[in-house]
Amino acid sequence: MTFQDLNLLQNIQHALSDEGYTTPTPIQQQAIPIILEGTDLVGCAQTGTGKTAAFAIPILNTLHRIVGSAQKRKNIRTLVVTPTRELAIQIGESFDTYGKYTNVRQITIFGGVSQVPQVDQLKKGVDILIATPGRLLDLHKQGFIDLDHLHYLVLDEADLMLDMGFINDVKKIIKLTPSNRQTLLFSATMPIAIREIADSYLTKPKYVSVTPISSTAETVEQKIYFVGKEDKRKLLYHLIRNENLNNLLVFTRTKHGADNVVKALKKNGVNAEAIHGDKSQTARQRVLESFKNKEISVLVATDIAARGIDIESLPYVLNFDLPNIPETYVHRIGRTGRAGNGGISISFCGKDEEPYWKDIQKLVKVNVKVIKDHPYPWNTAEESAVIEPEKKDYRNVTKQSPSRKSDASKKNKKRWY
Repeated sequence: MTFQDLNLLQNIQHALSDEGYTTPTPIQQQAIPIILEGTDLVGCAQTGTGKTAAFAIPILNTLHRIVGSAQKRKNIRTLVVTPTRELAIQIGESFDTYGKYTNVRQITIFGGVSQVPQVDQLKKGVDILIATPGRLLDLHKQGFIDLDHLHYLVLDEADLMLDMGFINDVKKIIKLTPSNRQTLLFSATMPIAIREIADSYLTKPKYVSVTPISSTAETVEQKIYFVGKEDKRKLLYHLIRNENLNNLLVFTRTKHGADNVVKALKKNGVNAEAIHGDKSQTARQRVLESFKNKEISVLVATDIAARGIDIESLPYVLNFDLPNIPETYVHRIGRTGRAGNGGISISFCGKDEEPYWKDIQKLVKVNVKVIKDHPYPWNTAEESAVIEPEKKDYRNVTKQSPSRKSDASKKNKKRWY
C-alpha cells in the first residue's frame, strides 16, 4: 500500500512527497481509512510507529475541504490533548509539515510560559488546537477557547496522562466538547482506566493495534551487564569512553538518580544533561534541542520525561536502572532501531534488580546477550556475605571530638560519585 492508495487530497500528497514518504506505516494503514470514514478509533501504538501522522493526515485531509479560503472565519475544529509540552510541540510540527499546502492553521498551547502570546493567536482564529490539559482548562475557563464547532477530539498518549494524574482533567475536557464529535484515542498501553474512558466516551470505536507489547523491535540488538549497584556509574563511564557511545539516551528510575548520573559523568568530562519532572518546561526543551543537535552527547531521563522524546535514528539506549514494569523496558528500547535503522540497547542489572530482569525476559521472549567481559561484575561473595560489625570496648575511650560523626563516615561522605 502507498499513500496514493488512501485517496488523499493532492495538497496532502504533495507535502508527504516533500518529506520522502511514500508508504504508510502499519498504524497509518489501519487508522487513516477508519478516521476518513468518520468512525471513532482506539489506537494502541508506541511512540515511533508513526501514530501522529496516522491522525494528522486524515484530519488535515478533511479540514482542508471545510476550511476553504484563508479569509474565511476560523473556528476550533480539532482539539488534540497531550500530556507534555514536548509532545504538544512535536504534534504541532507534524501538522505544519503535512498541512503546509493547506489553509489550515494550528496553535500549540501549554503551561509554564506566559499565556499572552497564546491568547493573541487564539483571538486571530485557529482550526487546530494542540494543548496540555491544565493550560487548556485554564484558558477555557477564562473564555478564550470555544469548542462548540469541534469535529475531532484526539486524546494522545492517554496512558501517560493517566500516569501524570491528568485523567480527571481529561474527563472534564471531554464534557466540554459536542456529543457529535469524532473521538480518536491513542495509547502505548491499555490499562483498565483507559479502557473505561474508551467505553464511556467513544461511540462504537474500532480498535487498531501495532507492535504487540511483548514484541521488541527486531532491529534492536540487546545486551545486558550484570554489575554491582555501586559500580554502575563507573561502568557507564567505561562504556562511553571505550565503546565510543555518542547520542546516548540513559534511563533512570528516579529524578534524583538522573541528577546523580549527570553529576558523575560531568565530573569525568562527559557532556551530559538530565530531563525530568522537576526541571522547568523551558529547561527540558532547551536540553532536548541540544541533544537533538548533538551538542550534548548523553541525555539522562526518567520514563515520564522521555515519553516526549521523538528523535530519529537514536543509536543507543541504556537502562541504567531496570524498570520494575516489564512493558516499560519494551517502550524504552523502542526508542532505538526506528525506521529500519539498527539500534543497540544496553541494560545494567544490579543484584537487587534480578527479579525485574526475570520478568522482562518472560515478556520479550528473546535471548539477550550477556556481556561478562567487563571490569565491574557482580561480586557474589560481597553481595551475599553478612559482615559482622567489630565489637569494641567503649568503656575507657575518652571523648576526642564534639562531632558525632565518625572519621570513616566523614571520609566516605562523597562516595556517591
